[in-house]
Amino acid sequence: MELVLWRHAEAEDGVLDMKRELTDKGRRQAAKVAKWLRPRLEGEWRILASPAARARQTADALGRDYDVRVTLGPSATEDALIREADWPRNDGGVIIVGHQPTLGRAAARLLTGHHGDLTIKKGAAWWFSGRYDKRAGLSETLLRAVIGPDLAE
Repeated sequence: MELVLWRHAEAEDGVLDMKRELTDKGRRQAAKVAKWLRPRLEGEWRILASPAARARQTADALGRDYDVRVTLGPSATEDALIREADWPRNDGGVIIVGHQPTLGRAAARLLTGHHGDLTIKKGAAWWFSGRYDKRAGLSETLLRAVIGPDLAE
C-alpha cells in the first residue's frame, strides 16, 4: 500500500475555521507539491480530503477527483485517518489531505507503532509504503519521501 499524508497549505486567519481558504502563498505551495506528486502517482489512487475549504483547495491542486470525508476534518483522530486509509491492508494508493496535529500523530503511529506527535509543515506531503503479511498478522512501514513546498521545485 502507498499512503501520502498531505497537510493543507497556508490558509488565511480570522474567519470560521471550516471556511478558511488558502492564501496566495498557500495556493503556490499546493501547486508545487501537486506538481511533484503528479508524475509519481502511477496506477489507481484514492484521494480523500477534509471538508475544510483549505484542505479541498489543496486537493484541487492535483487536478484529480477526490472524496470529501467528514471523518478527516480538523478534529479528526489518527485512528479515524488510519481507518479511512485502510492501512496497511489496502492494495492501492491513498492520499489524505488533512490537518495538524492529526497528520503528525498518524505519521508517528505509522513510523513507531505508538502514540506520539510529529510536525508536518504546511503544504508538505509524507509518503509511506506499507505491506501487510496476512499469515503473520504483521505490517511493515517504510517512509519513502517527505517533500515540502520549498523542496518541490
